[in-house]
Amino acid sequence: MLLTSIDPFVQELERQFNRVAQQALSNSGGGALMAMDGLRRQDDVLLRFDLPGIDPDSIEVTVDHGVLTVGARREEDLGDQERVFVRERPMGTFTRRVFLPEHLDTDQIDAGYANGVLTVRIPVVEKARPRKVEIRVGDESGETRAIRA
Repeated sequence: MLLTSIDPFVQELERQFNRVAQQALSNSGGGALMAMDGLRRQDDVLLRFDLPGIDPDSIEVTVDHGVLTVGARREEDLGDQERVFVRERPMGTFTRRVFLPEHLDTDQIDAGYANGVLTVRIPVVEKARPRKVEIRVGDESGETRAIRA
């Protein structure tokens, strides 16, 4: 039996952040990176994805077999007399996958987009939420009583 005091969700997020950072550093040619922050709260998890300049209609959030996938597209229409001479903002399709642990309720996910940030909220299943454990004390007669919960 393995006991740990580390939250497995946080471990998984750290693993994925490290993987993305390594990919970003090793790709000198670049590629679109969808930056993400993850927050664990008592009753849910919040994932925030930076998607500036994205048409909200192009954003798609799906979950399948414990994998959350966020996809979005940024396009730019140029006029006949326009041509790009500098391109630092990535265009095209962006995709990010996050592996969700079993203690999250993937049936109750909701998402919202405001000010260039997509926020995905995933509730923690009831049995995985922190709770207080009652401490019982016994006396000499074998009787027990709760001292605090």
